[in-house]
Amino acid sequence: MRALDTIAQSIRLGHAHPTNILNTLIEVENEGGLGAVRRIERQLSLGTSALRDRQHPHSDMAQTWLGAARAYLITQAERKQAV
Repeated sequence: MRALDTIAQSIRLGHAHPTNILNTLIEVENEGGLGAVRRIERQLSLGTSALRDRQHPHSDMAQTWLGAARAYLITQAERKQAV
């Protein structure tokens, strides 16, 4: 999955533009639905904890991705309820 490569690269570099984050999550949803976004969120949750435990210098970037994935899922759920 190309999105995982994008996420991993931005964590390695320690930065990502907010538009890039949103576009990546939209791409994940377009390719695999919200289930795919949930799987990404789960991987980020596990990965963020592991990075934090190892005191990785860019664990905050992983946390940013995790927060964005969770916010995306919440927003999509609210959108579906509004319809």
